[in-house]
Amino acid sequence: MGGKYRITGDTYPRMRRPRRRGRLVLAGVCAVVALGLAGWGTLQLIDAFTGGDKSANAVGHQRDCPTPKPSTPARALPKPAAIKVNVYNATTRSGLAKSAAEELKKRGFAVGEVGNASKEYDKKVPGTAVLLGAPTATNGSFTVLGTQLVGTVQKTDTRKTAEVDLILGAKFKAFNTPQEATAAMAALTAKPSPAPSSC
Repeated sequence: MGGKYRITGDTYPRMRRPRRRGRLVLAGVCAVVALGLAGWGTLQLIDAFTGGDKSANAVGHQRDCPTPKPSTPARALPKPAAIKVNVYNATTRSGLAKSAAEELKKRGFAVGEVGNASKEYDKKVPGTAVLLGAPTATNGSFTVLGTQLVGTVQKTDTRKTAEVDLILGAKFKAFNTPQEATAAMAALTAKPSPAPSSC
């Protein structure tokens, strides 16, 4: 062959492809990301099996937990012996006030006057009975006396004494049994149980 350049010998120069650095950089980034994901997944598995950081969770719950309120004291009610009851009959049945007064006396109440109801209430009480007394009796004597019979109507007047009137009406049949009255009284004086804590 002619020309300026001549090829001599049995070997030829090898032509190498230019190296692409972009592929190497991309491969390195992918490897780092894969390792990071693998490490994060491992931590998640460890937390799943160990329950995570229990101490941190406990602290978090304690911060969110409201401060427990002091329990409400049991309701203080007067004893039957401290309640003076006047028993009046507003029905046409004779001897009703006397028999009712005797029963209340057996149950520990102090009995005052016993007789027929005044004209204001005579034959004008269609229900079981009317409890009449001073405003202070509303949350005390009325409540205790109300455990002895159901269906009473409470009324207050201007009296200054602590005694209360039990005016028996047309629907009065009998007092609650002693067991029922005791259970009702126990429910009123029972100390409320504290609400369970969710913490």
